[in-house]
Amino acid sequence: MFVRGREILLGIGGGISAYKSCELVRRLQDNGFVVSVVPTKSSLNFIGASTWAALSGKKVYTDLWSDVEEVPHISLAQNCSAIVIAPTTADLLSRLAQGRADDLLTNIVLASTKPKILVPAMHPEMWSNPATVSNVDILRKRGFLVLEPDHGRMTGDDVGVGRYPEVARIIDEINQHLLRNADLLGKKILITAGGTRENIDPVRFIGNRSSGKQGFALAYAAAKRGAQVHLVAANTQLPVIEGITTTFVETADEMDSIVKAEFPFSDALIMSAAVSDFKVAQSSEHKLHKEEIKPIDIVLNPDIVAGAGMMKQKGQIVVGFAAETSIELQKLQSAGRDKLLAKGLDLIYVNDVSDGKVFGADQTSGMLIAKSGTVIDVPMISKDTLSEILLDQLLVELG
Repeated sequence: MFVRGREILLGIGGGISAYKSCELVRRLQDNGFVVSVVPTKSSLNFIGASTWAALSGKKVYTDLWSDVEEVPHISLAQNCSAIVIAPTTADLLSRLAQGRADDLLTNIVLASTKPKILVPAMHPEMWSNPATVSNVDILRKRGFLVLEPDHGRMTGDDVGVGRYPEVARIIDEINQHLLRNADLLGKKILITAGGTRENIDPVRFIGNRSSGKQGFALAYAAAKRGAQVHLVAANTQLPVIEGITTTFVETADEMDSIVKAEFPFSDALIMSAAVSDFKVAQSSEHKLHKEEIKPIDIVLNPDIVAGAGMMKQKGQIVVGFAAETSIELQKLQSAGRDKLLAKGLDLIYVNDVSDGKVFGADQTSGMLIAKSGTVIDVPMISKDTLSEILLDQLLVELG
């Protein structure tokens, strides 16, 4: 299963303010993160593992010696894009500064090369203690981002610096620290992938060779950059991308219905799916035997991307894909621009799929053409890399 690139591993220290991290989990999810929670043993005295599992929707690991066959301290360290520990207690600051690895969370931190963000929360005297001040200095010199606690009322009647920061501030600090991954934050992107199929009878269909790899790569890349992604997948064998809304369809009509319903609420539509241009006028409800075979009447399917181009409003972007065969490079650009203008698109990626190229492959080459006049020649690169190039240009078109 693919995991969205903006995945946070949220460590929970054993302080009374651990309850505030329940809200942090929800707000991180609202900001496009997938959250895995690793509570320390002491924190479970305040908030139980079942609460974290319910809020995150993911398995919660609490013990270094459980599920050892999965080697969780390594897999969790590698699969996240950042580690956030909130609250970080004085004890945790001390153990991290010493480089200790005596529980699951500290093992993960020591095994990870990803950004680490600490959210201290403790009594004012503990925060200002020279030992804590020294530990914070050590961790900052090692590259940890250590937030300053807020000033306010603590447990009991005491007031001072050491309060768990407001969740909005923590989210802002995380997004600023991971800014390179968040340039599509707040955008909703509708993406189609795969190839539609039109039934001839229950066992035969009219279809194409699209695997859906490019559409899934685009969905993963957009979600990684903070977008809210709705993926409409037609007849693919690819694993679901966690944290992305995915609707599975079979036919062009089904895909058209989803696009018409969702596009008005989207900032951009990327039509990377290979939609069959035609369908059988009257498909059979039973398998056709040899003696029943006769010429098939076909009718045109809806032109989904052209329909979106006609219905788009100011501020919306429509991106199309066009596959050509046996065409010269100069004519490829001309064909792409003609389709871009005819269908009301803002961007189009056009390529030559002769001799079985591109479909089902991990690499692609072609040309990205923008309504604004920009033309980008794309050499043979991975579909992941093309996704980043296309999203960069989509941001330009969005302004």
